[in-house]
Amino acid sequence: MQDVTATELDFWSFVALANRRLAEEYGFRHQLATEVLLTLNRASDLVTYDLEAAVHRPRGRSWSAFRLLFVVWLAGPLEPKSAARLTGMSRAAVSNLAKALVADGLLDRTPDEHDGRSVRLSLTDAGHDEMVSVFQEHNEREFGWTDALTETEQRILVMLLGKLITSRAGFDARSRS
Repeated sequence: MQDVTATELDFWSFVALANRRLAEEYGFRHQLATEVLLTLNRASDLVTYDLEAAVHRPRGRSWSAFRLLFVVWLAGPLEPKSAARLTGMSRAAVSNLAKALVADGLLDRTPDEHDGRSVRLSLTDAGHDEMVSVFQEHNEREFGWTDALTETEQRILVMLLGKLITSRAGFDARSRS
């Protein structure tokens, strides 16, 4: 591959350059692993940014706020600890987001019936209405992203990503959940 200047690089030519330099100049041998994770991260960043910019920010919400509301909408009421595990966020992040969403009238924080030291998060009626409304637009945007793949390809991708996620125990991967 002919060397290109940094301004001429696009994502794919950067990946090729990175793989070549990592192997030839530094002797690293797992270029495919680098390519897979660079591509996975790029795809995740692109989709997340698009969903946040096109759907959630215009409504005054962040991606993180949507994730918390989504989990509480479909799995709640639940403890902040469970919300953190299901969203992949820290407990501190869930606590801070919950405060803002309570102030906005979308979430309720009520004492847990069984453990007075804990609270449960649940959607208010306004929170429920917002999630039903926002998810319709969100889901159409999800479809726009995934429509490039056949149904079989989508199922294979989910299977492969699931395998990647569940295999992390084999090498002591760090995780919030």
